[in-house]
Amino acid sequence: MSDKVPGSVVMAGEKAVIKGRDREYGAVLWKQPHLLDLSYAELEEKNLEVKALRLKGTKSDDVKKQFLDYLRTDAGVKAVVVCFSDLEGRLHMLDYDKKFILGAEDNLTFDGSSIRGFTAQSQSDLRLKVDWTTFRWLPADLFGAGKVLVFGNVCDKDGSLYKSDFRAILSTLCDELRAKEGIVVNVAPEIEGFLFKGEKVEQTFDEKTGFELATMSGYFSSLPQDTLRLFIDKFAEVKRALAFQNEKDHPEVAPAQFELNFRYSVALDTADQIQLYKLLARQVAKSMGFTACFLPKPIQGLNGSGMHTNMSFSKDGVNMFYDKAGEHSLSDMARKVTTGILYYANDCCLLINSSVNAYRRLDPHFEAPNEIKVSAVDRGSMVRIPIGNEKSARIEVRTVAPDANPYIAFYGLIKAGIVGMKAGAEELAMMEKKVYGGKVKKLPGNIYDALEHFEGSDFVKDILGEENQGKYAALKHMAADRSPKSLGTKVKTGEIIYHHDVTNQWIWNQF
Repeated sequence: MSDKVPGSVVMAGEKAVIKGRDREYGAVLWKQPHLLDLSYAELEEKNLEVKALRLKGTKSDDVKKQFLDYLRTDAGVKAVVVCFSDLEGRLHMLDYDKKFILGAEDNLTFDGSSIRGFTAQSQSDLRLKVDWTTFRWLPADLFGAGKVLVFGNVCDKDGSLYKSDFRAILSTLCDELRAKEGIVVNVAPEIEGFLFKGEKVEQTFDEKTGFELATMSGYFSSLPQDTLRLFIDKFAEVKRALAFQNEKDHPEVAPAQFELNFRYSVALDTADQIQLYKLLARQVAKSMGFTACFLPKPIQGLNGSGMHTNMSFSKDGVNMFYDKAGEHSLSDMARKVTTGILYYANDCCLLINSSVNAYRRLDPHFEAPNEIKVSAVDRGSMVRIPIGNEKSARIEVRTVAPDANPYIAFYGLIKAGIVGMKAGAEELAMMEKKVYGGKVKKLPGNIYDALEHFEGSDFVKDILGEENQGKYAALKHMAADRSPKSLGTKVKTGEIIYHHDVTNQWIWNQF
């Protein structure tokens, strides 16, 4: 569809003929511009071009003028959706009128006191700095015509990066690794979820009735016209249009469970894509009258949902985790990174299993990845080594839950891995003895034990800062206090409706 403004303004007194999208207001006839409405193939082509810039490490300032000029000249764009995430990983979206953002893109402010875990009411104003490398054209059938999307980093009043915005913190870490050591962190997630009957069923959850599965079809048994298959097909189309570079789309083991895999990308881009993955799944499900749910264990007795996180480091395009002669074809660096992650497993558990419900998933009866060890075959291990070659050699951290804040989860895993990677011989030997010597230890079985490890960790204090450590723990205590202390055998109302991805101000105040 053309993005040019069709026709012209016909002034008062002139003869006006109403055709098509023309609208008459009083004595003046205005020609309505065509809003941007690209085909899915066009969306994919344009979005892949920008993704290539992200993969090269292009900076926002290098492409800022290019995209601002595009917004000025393309009459089909009406609004820019700016996304950011809070400390717990909730995605927030603000629609800015295109004309406004062209004149104020360096001064986009919002009330930080309205975001749980951000600022106090007395210090409420925060800013958003657009990351122009995240520019995406959006499918009109899901978002409305004429909209594009970008991610923003949260900044303080003085323009400095806000210390509780872990998108900005992850971005800074990855930039430093690339600039100082030439290391690029690559991540590919496997995000599982459930499809339930009805809209917004998490917000109205009742433990007496629970969730109703959208279908009884699951792994290898979902026919082409099954409800789950139709959802997956539509979801896959949207992901492809947004340049996810799809790999495998399929139902999962449990009935009505799904997993749509996509190509690995650099860590920051992958974290952004995780946020979009969940947003798109929920929107597609809603359009079909369903709810896409990413709670780790929404139904007791069925397999839970995970977000297995595949990680590798590369340098000059070469996979640093591959060594043909190494055990399982992994390099010495890969083993050191794995050691660091396992060594700090308990410290970081709350970052990757961030809800009360997440600890139901760490149930050994359902292939729970709750053992602090590494294995090529045992799926109960926290870290698994998939079959790989010089391109695909990697480690798979299986413990990450789909409701985790991807920015803070990746940040914690990378920082832990770096400790192992840079450890001297004596320190590494000490870490290996703790991790690989003696009886295999397990991760915390409930959020209270995870909080104890988190709050007592000097490592967490060092990487997050004491203030963020306290703020994050306080949020998790608040949610835990609204849930039963004993998980038991039945999913409880409190752990669902007060979950950080589910609750809102109205629900929170009903306690």
